[in-house]
Amino acid sequence: MNRSALLNPSSLRADRWSRRLRRALDAPSHWEVLDRPAGPLADAVEALPLGPYRDVLHGVWLGHPLHPVLVQVPIGCWTSAALLDLLPGARRPADAMVTVGLLGAAPAALAGWVDWARLDPPRRRTGLVHGLANTVGVLLYGGSLLARCRGHRARGRLLGLAGLCVVTVGGTLGGHLAYAQAAGPDRTAAVPRLAPADWVGLGPVDDFPPDEPVRRTAGGVPVVVVREGERCHVLAERCSHLSGPLAEGTMTDGCLRCPWHGSEFRLRDGQVAAGPATAPQPVFETRVLSGHLEVRLPGAG
Repeated sequence: MNRSALLNPSSLRADRWSRRLRRALDAPSHWEVLDRPAGPLADAVEALPLGPYRDVLHGVWLGHPLHPVLVQVPIGCWTSAALLDLLPGARRPADAMVTVGLLGAAPAALAGWVDWARLDPPRRRTGLVHGLANTVGVLLYGGSLLARCRGHRARGRLLGLAGLCVVTVGGTLGGHLAYAQAAGPDRTAAVPRLAPADWVGLGPVDDFPPDEPVRRTAGGVPVVVVREGERCHVLAERCSHLSGPLAEGTMTDGCLRCPWHGSEFRLRDGQVAAGPATAPQPVFETRVLSGHLEVRLPGAG
């Protein structure tokens, strides 16, 4: 901050307000008391018989989490309803927007809870408060629709406005969880920019036991080496989901399973075989010269 800003009272007030807001958004991640209800709730979500639809809800097919896409429906509808409530003769469209928003909230919430159950404790605490705020918002909109159907328009509008305020707070916390606390980004996105463009040696091939993940470093980038017969597969070592150590993972049907949250990646191409990860693991080119394994960034040279 420059000197003029430091001497400007309005800038100082804005800075204090900003810092207080960030502290408030960070606060839930430190509330260890939330771990007590979060544990059983996460177990219940994990126990849901979703089968292959669990990865659909994670967004594996999309390449990034599905939840942020689905929440556009309730948020957009409820915002539209608030505007329509201000217009004369727009009762039916406003009621329709409230109804569609409630219908769209169900799949959005399910996708969110499925993602939430695979977070680490600090992010899970923030996510729990985010989810509870949105649940309160849904209940308020349910009350709003009921009041509208019974002809209590003023009460319905008031409940809808309260619901929009609560959902806005929940959405702000969700954005903080996704971006500031990095609950959804691809943790391997920087690997292509950091990985070596030239061939780098990882050691003698005999140093890598068959079907056992081994951690090495390629030009400062952690990688995991898995030897299958005469072929060695080399992937970025930190899981794209929450940076789990894949070198501590296990092998299953040609895939490497993360020890933290169970994401599985195909060795041959790094693609996600099972979530919660949605982004693939970067795969390195390999060659063997004089019995030594070398790797480089794909497409280089």
